[in-house]
Amino acid sequence: MTNVSNITFNFGDRRLVGQDKARDYISRIIHSDRLGHAYLLSGPRGTGKTALALAFAEILNGIDNLTDLGDQAFSKKSSWLNHPDIHLFLPVPTSYNMEELGNRLGLLNEDPYELADFSHRPSLTDQESTKNKQSFYPIDFFHEEIRPKAFLKPNEGNKTVIILTEIETMRKEAANAFLKLLEEPSENIVFLLTTNSTDALLPTIISRCQQIKLNTLPTKTIKNALITHDNVPEDDAAYLARICGGNYTMAHFFDTETLKETRGEVIEYLRNAFTQDAVKLIETAKNWQNKQNINGQIATLNVLETFLRDLLIYRSTQEKSLLVNADQIETIQKFCTKLGDARLEEMIAQIEQCRTLIYQNVQPKLVFATLSLRFSNLMRDFDLPIAENESWKHLPAYID
Repeated sequence: MTNVSNITFNFGDRRLVGQDKARDYISRIIHSDRLGHAYLLSGPRGTGKTALALAFAEILNGIDNLTDLGDQAFSKKSSWLNHPDIHLFLPVPTSYNMEELGNRLGLLNEDPYELADFSHRPSLTDQESTKNKQSFYPIDFFHEEIRPKAFLKPNEGNKTVIILTEIETMRKEAANAFLKLLEEPSENIVFLLTTNSTDALLPTIISRCQQIKLNTLPTKTIKNALITHDNVPEDDAAYLARICGGNYTMAHFFDTETLKETRGEVIEYLRNAFTQDAVKLIETAKNWQNKQNINGQIATLNVLETFLRDLLIYRSTQEKSLLVNADQIETIQKFCTKLGDARLEEMIAQIEQCRTLIYQNVQPKLVFATLSLRFSNLMRDFDLPIAENESWKHLPAYID
């Protein structure tokens, strides 16, 4: 067994993107020679939690791949995927097969920032698939696939490493069973867990893990990563980085032309919301539900938010150079002229609520239709029909 605390490694930019504080923290953990048995990597979507967990696992088992170990690597394996002591799990839908799960792990092996989970990429063969695949860790998957790995002794490396992504999707029965593994861990095991929301986790699971927090990636960091790792032209990289809202995974999954087509639809949606063209609005809402998967719908909201922010900036500064959508300056000028009193900040706040609803699997056509009704009021400087502090009024009346 090799003592990794004595290794001098470069936790650098071979493939990892940003998150210098989290990288430094992991480096200190490894060099302290006081490795714990469970770590929880938390942060917004698309910020590199899985990539960082995989790099952590590779360092522990001496793999020169994501992190530059150079001649200090003590494993002959080329990556985490073919190492017998590293096991990565994703939440699974009700109906799945191990071959497809293996294909998704293969994608992550090629690129640790690849969009590989079932929920946000329902199909690997059809990028336009909108079939919903709500995914989680059911109790049978835990007992059959995850739990047995927790009792394996290291075969070639220092530690048996089990990586569980999006641990917040673990069903209650599975979470309680998993808690027992955390309370009585095997001597040579390390659990690396990722979560988009610690609020959704059992406090007892959180308390048994050391936390590693990741932050939203800056626009400049994402732009540079798109240029360096994805060979995206600089202008397109700048646009994608501004649109993605700190989510690098989403930024390198989409292409600029698709997003610009979406922008045209978004501009028309705003026009129809103002004129209250119900037929066109309902048609648009249905199209966005039927033709886009969850990532497409979130991207649409991001494009919409970015356009509204441009309106807000231009209305205040008249500076074209500050706009993401500078090529749409004439349209932006017309909007600002006609909607001089629009409550743009409140409109932007409504979009954030819609993101939450989309991730919660509320029907997108209802989300987009309702959003257009709220926009119609806010663009006219009117109050919303139902105030924020009276959300209960959205509920249907109870008739005795």
